[in-house]
Amino acid sequence: MTTAKLATPTDLKSNKIEDVASGLNRVLADSYALYLKTKNFHWHVSGPHFRDYHLMFDEQAAAILGTTDAIAERVRKTGNTSLRSIGDIARHQTLSDNDEEFVAPATMLKELRDDNLALVESLRELKDVADAAKDNATSAIVDEWTDAAEERAWFLFEAAQKG
Repeated sequence: MTTAKLATPTDLKSNKIEDVASGLNRVLADSYALYLKTKNFHWHVSGPHFRDYHLMFDEQAAAILGTTDAIAERVRKTGNTSLRSIGDIARHQTLSDNDEEFVAPATMLKELRDDNLALVESLRELKDVADAAKDNATSAIVDEWTDAAEERAWFLFEAAQKG
C-alpha cells in the first residue's frame, strides 16, 4: 500500500512552520476539550443561577466550537495535517477532562475560567512561534482567538463573584 502526503501549496518553507502546525493542533485539541467540558457543564448545571449559567455555557460552547474549523483549516493552509479523530484530540490536548458525576456551579465557573486562561497562554505561545516562522496570517488570527478566550474567562470570573 502506498501512502501519499497531502500536497498543499504554501510559500511557508521554513521548518518552523511545522512548529506552528503543532501549536495549532494543540490549540485545536484543547478547543475541542474545552468545548465538550463547557457543554457538559451546560447540560449538568443546577442551582439558583441555573438559567444564567446554562445560557452562558451554551453561548461559550458555541463560540469555542466556532473557532475549530478556522484552526484546522489554518493547519492545512500551512501544508500540514490537522487532527483526525477523538484519539488524536486526546493525544494532543493539554486541558484536563472532567468526568465527575456532580460538579458544583462555583467549581464549574472556576474550572472553565482556568481552562480559558490556560488556552490564552497556549495562544500566546503559538503567536510567538508563528512570528518566528514569519507566518503573519496565523499570528494575526491568533489575536482574535486570544481576545475571545480572555472574554470568556472574564465573564466566568464575574459570574462567580458573590454579592
